[in-house]
Amino acid sequence: MLSRNILGLLLGVVAFAEICAAAHAAESASGTLPHIVFILADDLGYGDLRCTNDDSKVSTPNMDRLAAEGVRFLDAHSASSVCTPTRYGILTGRYC
Repeated sequence: MLSRNILGLLLGVVAFAEICAAAHAAESASGTLPHIVFILADDLGYGDLRCTNDDSKVSTPNMDRLAAEGVRFLDAHSASSVCTPTRYGILTGRYC
């Protein structure tokens, strides 16, 4: 059985592959590449952005606009209590 860290990394890779496949399909259909913004934030909770929590104490108009105009992935999990394994995996493509 795969450990949770490997499983989390694999799920992230699958999600990124889906984004790339959608980008390729959009390029083929329209002849232009879509803009992809990948944001990895430390210590950012689900309810910290106004687009996911109307009662948020922090005003996040730019992130709200990005969320409204783009695609959001809202179901993600981490097997680690810190972001280091995720950051390492994304930046190097390797399992830490």
